[in-house]
Amino acid sequence: MPDILLAEDNNMNESKALPSLYTAVSPALLKLYDITDSIVVIIDVLRATSTIATAIYNGAKAVIPVDSVANCIEIGKQLNAITAGERDGKVAEGLQYGNSPFEYPAAFIGGKTLVLTTTNGTKLLHMALELGAAEIITGAFANLNEVCNYLINKKKPVLLACAAWKDRVNIEDSLFAGAVVNRIRQHFTINCDSSQMVEALYLLAGSDLYGFLKDKEASHYKRLTAFGLEKDIRHCLTADTAPVLPLYQDGKLIKAAL
Repeated sequence: MPDILLAEDNNMNESKALPSLYTAVSPALLKLYDITDSIVVIIDVLRATSTIATAIYNGAKAVIPVDSVANCIEIGKQLNAITAGERDGKVAEGLQYGNSPFEYPAAFIGGKTLVLTTTNGTKLLHMALELGAAEIITGAFANLNEVCNYLINKKKPVLLACAAWKDRVNIEDSLFAGAVVNRIRQHFTINCDSSQMVEALYLLAGSDLYGFLKDKEASHYKRLTAFGLEKDIRHCLTADTAPVLPLYQDGKLIKAAL
């Protein structure tokens, strides 16, 4: 009996020593979490965080995320930077480029600064800033392995923050959050039903994430497909195409030194 009690005590102490991991499946829920000591992972798979990872991997000097088209244009002029972004899946009026990873090959983006605004992802990042996030990174399937390794090595509390679609939960961001939970759960204490739910969804989807979105008639899948962006969707659901860790510092996302 003493040996059993000792083993239980050791397990409890080990659990207490592990940092927490939570998942917010919508920006509307972000305010429910205390993130002042947490690494917040901004997730907008289709397509903001996929594009951010791609641009930085291909040599962008920095990506400046802004929450409005007007700010994007103004900052772009000040810095002589590339201005880009979308509203409702289409290139926003007044901006030069859109929100597709394919628009930012190394030959174009290398050494340049990109000012980016999107419907959901960049707005969520600014919400996290306002709520006092200790640290902000961005995650997508494009940099899944880098995100997971970073979170494991940092040994700090984590909040996986899904950009969703205008506060409405979406499948693809939940799938990415589930992939992260599945890979790193043994390094964290998870007392969070939403984290368990997104992992279950990811495991249900299996290896064909595109087929899963199609079969479930995911809203963003239907929206982007209507714009002829099937290639973008498939690319954004492919793991580790841009193995880099975008870290928010001093108003911009830069390549983290790992």
